[in-house]
Amino acid sequence: MNSNVAADLIPTIQRQIAQHPQGLTPQEIVTLIRAESSGVVSDVDVLTIMRQLRYDTVGLGVLEPLLALRGITDIVVNDLDQVWFDRGAGFEKATVSFSTHDDIRRLATRLLHVAGRRLDGAQSYGDGKIAREDGTHVRIHAILSPPAETSPLISIRVLNSATANLRHLEESGSFPPQMRRVFDALIVARRSFLVVGGTGSGKTTLLGALLEQVPQAERIICIEDTAELKPRHPHTVHLITRAKNTEGRGEIGMCTLLQQALRMRPDRIVIGEIRGKEVIDLLSALNTGHEGSAGTLHANTSQEVPARLEALAAMGGLDTSALHSQLAAAQPVILCTARQGRLRILSQIAQIHSHPPQVDILWDHRRAMIPEELMSVAGWQPR
Repeated sequence: MNSNVAADLIPTIQRQIAQHPQGLTPQEIVTLIRAESSGVVSDVDVLTIMRQLRYDTVGLGVLEPLLALRGITDIVVNDLDQVWFDRGAGFEKATVSFSTHDDIRRLATRLLHVAGRRLDGAQSYGDGKIAREDGTHVRIHAILSPPAETSPLISIRVLNSATANLRHLEESGSFPPQMRRVFDALIVARRSFLVVGGTGSGKTTLLGALLEQVPQAERIICIEDTAELKPRHPHTVHLITRAKNTEGRGEIGMCTLLQQALRMRPDRIVIGEIRGKEVIDLLSALNTGHEGSAGTLHANTSQEVPARLEALAAMGGLDTSALHSQLAAAQPVILCTARQGRLRILSQIAQIHSHPPQVDILWDHRRAMIPEELMSVAGWQPR
């Protein structure tokens, strides 16, 4: 049996399986395959069909083979034959494709249903996270057409890199060996810090690695939309936001979880990604006894951080002057990440200080050595 015949057989098998609400055993499915193929099917073909049936039931369908690519971070579906993936060097076009737009819609709907989200005519977009059998997770976003112009769109982020530790990052060339003592000082002195960078620049990976250096006697509370941070730290708990249900109720946002975290005896509060008015509560926490807290922020350079924080604070009604006062008191350190080919690197270390806020660049990756005065300039000693 050639691959085309096998592909034609799969829809028939799927329809047969759908007629058995209680499900079929693997052996029953094999028998069904041989019967539908009139017995002219090899063991290799049976294995191929069984694998594809599994992908179409609990996996990513035709996109599933892409997850086996080394270093895969993102998969996007733009149209029938417009499937792209990123494994560290920018988007590359995949050879897989869809037959109809309905196939894309069905895949998107199924994936979001597995993630506990709704996708239909009344709710035409959504996102969620799916746990896979190998222990990794994928974050799914889908939007139907309309509002997408011609085809349903699917965006998949592979969440499997936030478990790297500092040693792994150092060995991969993300930062020079001398930077380890800077990180140690940062954690011991309980300096609050923001890891900033563009999409896919390794912000969460670096944050997770730094959290592993926190003393084990300290309690870390991580607040995220999806549980990407997995530091190997024995006293870490996770709070996850919740979207509205189909009735438009039950939403639990970052601000609510941050307020709850403050009542949970935290030593350090970590926000997976600061993207809204929760920045106000975080800065307040930094200035009221929760030093050493951290988060990630989408900003391409260190110099963009004050303006980015001003925009987010405005969403919560905090005026610019009040934000500047909070920043001047907290003096967060900025660790800026960037993509350099397939590598994610630490590109800058900076500090926000004064009122109005100023950003001092303390170190840049283009310098051959880490300046000896870096730790004292940054104020990284117990205060």
